Amino acid sequence: MATKLKPVDAVVIGVGWTGGILAKELTDAGLSVVGLERGEPRSTEETFVMPSIHDELRYALRYELMQDLSRETITFRNNLNQTARPMRQYGSFLPGEGLGGAGVHWNGQTWRFLPYDFEIKSRTIARYGQQALPQGNSVQDWGITYDELEPYYDKFEYTCGISGKAGNLKGQKIAGGNVFEGSRAREYPTPPLKPTYAAWLFEQAAKELGYHPFPRPSATLSQPYTNPDGQQLGACIYCGFCERFGCEVNAKSSPHITVIPVALRSGRFELRTRANVLRINLDPSKKRALSVTYLDLKSGQEFEQPAEIICLTSYTLNNVRLMLLSGIGQPYDPVKGEGVVGRNYTYQASAGATLFFDDKIFNSFMGTGSVGVAIDDFNGDNFDHTGLGFIHGASITVGNTGARPIQSRPVPPGTPRWGSAWKKAVAQYYNRSFGVGAQGADLAYRDHYLDLDPVYRDAYGLPLLRMTYDWGPNEVKAAQYLAAVCEKIGKAMNPKAIVARGLSGHYSIVPYQSTHNTGGAIMGTDPKNSAVNRYLQSWDVPNVFAVGASAFPQNAGYNPTGTVGALAYWTADAIKNLYLKKPGPLV
Repeated sequence: MATKLKPVDAVVIGVGWTGGILAKELTDAGLSVVGLERGEPRSTEETFVMPSIHDELRYALRYELMQDLSRETITFRNNLNQTARPMRQYGSFLPGEGLGGAGVHWNGQTWRFLPYDFEIKSRTIARYGQQALPQGNSVQDWGITYDELEPYYDKFEYTCGISGKAGNLKGQKIAGGNVFEGSRAREYPTPPLKPTYAAWLFEQAAKELGYHPFPRPSATLSQPYTNPDGQQLGACIYCGFCERFGCEVNAKSSPHITVIPVALRSGRFELRTRANVLRINLDPSKKRALSVTYLDLKSGQEFEQPAEIICLTSYTLNNVRLMLLSGIGQPYDPVKGEGVVGRNYTYQASAGATLFFDDKIFNSFMGTGSVGVAIDDFNGDNFDHTGLGFIHGASITVGNTGARPIQSRPVPPGTPRWGSAWKKAVAQYYNRSFGVGAQGADLAYRDHYLDLDPVYRDAYGLPLLRMTYDWGPNEVKAAQYLAAVCEKIGKAMNPKAIVARGLSGHYSIVPYQSTHNTGGAIMGTDPKNSAVNRYLQSWDVPNVFAVGASAFPQNAGYNPTGTVGALAYWTADAIKNLYLKKPGPLV
């Protein structure tokens, strides 16, 4: 029997970027908020200290900051005819666990999606016709436009102190920035990071080919910064330990040093770590959430926390799973094409080329998670897709995240896989190689989805989440095209050797690719094909809001975090200014 606790105004389930933003904004509005985080508490001073935070084995290969797969994992299959099996060790993606969530171990690449991304179906049909959409797709518009979300992008960027260069300021295109981006109200809060030699070479080659290079926007900051809430951030030292690691100098903007401390200072936010949420409890009508039941992992005791508003602010996969476990929304059935929860799971379909040089040294060990130069000439609908057989594209970048010694072993084709020749090649090319990467969009398909596994359960007896996913025909064609673009740019830099890569065969959950899982509880304007409305409010249970990348109807050619942050501020604004005045459906 769970111990029932004193009611509060709101509960946030998962205290990373979205949970931290909702907690900060709702306490600003005078609400009492409880944050339930199943991982450990974290602070820079106690957790991310030198020299231990630069332990590559501990953090990059043994996944110190990630979910414990022995307690909870997912099952995976490529299609409905296969039997899903559990993911027993990390590979394709790395969901975080603990205070700050994935916002602690992220690289800091902070993009705004293109205006096209939010209206992809209607804009594609208007320009190319219905036949341009791939067979079996379930692509749809978001129910919100870029212009509506722009002020919330701005707020997130200034909370984080993002380093970058505007390319479209109030409709005026500015050389040196991303001229393809949507119009922004003001410049980035801090200037770009220092470019690396490899990125500089890419920039020159891109210009020679007529493209439009610009510095990649970064939450690893180029200079010290104090944000609008008074939180102070440091300047990046280019140590090369960003993704999979916390930042020891607070130069990587993360929830635990920005929004969470502000919420705690309000006196209206109570943070409970090691609190694993088991379900959201509904009333008999199934139209209202009453409370959250969670297990205190320290004592093993169950608690029930009543609340007027419940916000699912965990990682994409966990948001979807908790909705399915709690009976919030109709589960998606790909055979009938009915239901909404689990629909439109998407990922990231990437391509690229690796370049090897004998006459240039790049100091590859120096870097940060988001330093780099990018082009958007082949992203979204920034180029004519007529006759190409695919839509959308990718951002193309040369960056340097830091060549850490255990995992960085680049060698050119033809090198033996072991022995003295392999060792010689590793020593030769460790500092003489880099990649040109195309981070590709991923469209939604009818048979790519999430549901509850009928066989496998977690450590608490609850069904695991099952993922059914493979590369779609649009993504395979796009990756082949983008790999050729990367190779073309690479050849302009005169390497000794170049190896291009697209997508081949089936998607595999084994090798790491990106932690950019999206969809499953998507937003929209029709309850028949979306789990939440344009304010990320459940159509079925109006006092539940599912906030995060789970709301993306499909994924863009960028990292999702900037849009996740913007949507969190958008939802918080809707709760404060609409829902609190008149609780109930906002649409």
